[in-house]
Amino acid sequence: MSEIKDITSRDTDFAKWYTDVVTKAKLVDYSSVKGSMIILPYGYAIWEEMQKVLDKMFKETGHENVQMPMFIPESLLKVEKDHVAGFAPEVAWVTEGGKDKLDERLCVRPTSEVLFCDYYKKIIKSYRDLPKLYNQWCTIVRWEKTTRPFLRSREILWQEGHTMHATKEEAMNETLKMFKVYETFQREYLAIPVITGKKTEKEKFAGAIATYSIEAMMYDGVALQNGTSHYFGDNFAKAFGITYLNKDNKQVTPFQTSWGVSTRMIGALIMVHSDDRGLVIPPKIAPFKAIIIPINDSEIVNNAVLEIEDLLKSGGVTYKIDNSNKTPGFKFAEAEVKGYPVRIEVGPRDLEKGNVTIVRRDTLEKIECAKDNILVKLEEILEKMQQEMYDKALKRRDSMIYVANNYDEFREIANNKPGFIKTNWCGNLECENKIKDDFSMKSRCIIDDEEVTGPCVCCGKEAKYRLYFGKQY
Repeated sequence: MSEIKDITSRDTDFAKWYTDVVTKAKLVDYSSVKGSMIILPYGYAIWEEMQKVLDKMFKETGHENVQMPMFIPESLLKVEKDHVAGFAPEVAWVTEGGKDKLDERLCVRPTSEVLFCDYYKKIIKSYRDLPKLYNQWCTIVRWEKTTRPFLRSREILWQEGHTMHATKEEAMNETLKMFKVYETFQREYLAIPVITGKKTEKEKFAGAIATYSIEAMMYDGVALQNGTSHYFGDNFAKAFGITYLNKDNKQVTPFQTSWGVSTRMIGALIMVHSDDRGLVIPPKIAPFKAIIIPINDSEIVNNAVLEIEDLLKSGGVTYKIDNSNKTPGFKFAEAEVKGYPVRIEVGPRDLEKGNVTIVRRDTLEKIECAKDNILVKLEEILEKMQQEMYDKALKRRDSMIYVANNYDEFREIANNKPGFIKTNWCGNLECENKIKDDFSMKSRCIIDDEEVTGPCVCCGKEAKYRLYFGKQY
């Protein structure tokens, strides 16, 4: 029980609660490398589940995995001026190799657009070479000043797709297609009701023509950018001199995209679904969907555990068994901290009736189930749990989206209510910056499915966009 008592209430201190959950659930540990975390086996297992699903989705859309170097020569990084300017404050540099000073310092990759462009210049010569649909799973380094496990780290585990296309239409279709892949994954697997849309010019990715963002709202109303897809047009291709011979026998420039998500999604998973007892994981992404807990060490219980184990194996249900010498109460508490979607309590009294008890982690509801019917019942419970976790998160998110029609309303909401503010915007940078300066709120994304009528919330001039604003991690 002590594990639960050590978790701070999320309504008392959300930041401390988050740290307690990631450490008590044994997802991460702190390392001797400042700003970098150790992802422990259970935390990495969650990432592997995410990677498994996404990798399948990428390959189903025609993408192939590659691996690029982790070092970028400074001259290469500087080829696209907007790109280097955007990343300059976060770049880590290597200046020595062994005992020798390098002739040219090397950047530890913060992202890989320039590496892919340098390679594409070598291999794209004809229209027959397009499209190039590459993805890589790797680590990147960004020298963050303030770090927090999964949310901001100096070393980040992620994937990044980089593609080249013959036309701007193909590249834009790719940008939006992969954007939709991310949205589908987060809604259907992570049970997170994300908001999606185009970033403003100020907030778009360095060097991009357009950036599309997946925005998730955490339990405390703060935004987490949970994935992005970028359309580069031919900006990078021109800068790198990438051309190919088209069907009309003319030298032309291809069009580029990139898109990525990271272990930040684990942070989102925690902050959307978990509670004061610990981690709560949606069944579809849980490394272990069930934990079997024997109530005692009797023969009847041990035999039943073996039977249940065989049934789960036959049904492809991933599981763990807690055969430790701890008390049942302590085992229950540990299972709750770790967030296994269900626990299966196997006790002699239930077994006398041919039953076991299944406990849902999200609601702690106890369900009596015939031991021999456990596979059918688990399928029903896990499917229901996945949907209800999404519905619960959606209801909370929608309860913290507010509409502001003027600056006084915006101020009242921003100062007193956590969440997103939906409002009108004229499109001018001055208004976007004023809201940021006054309320520490950034634009999240442009709303493209609502009619724009009325004035800008900030300056009162005619509005061009509907926009979400919110504080961010």
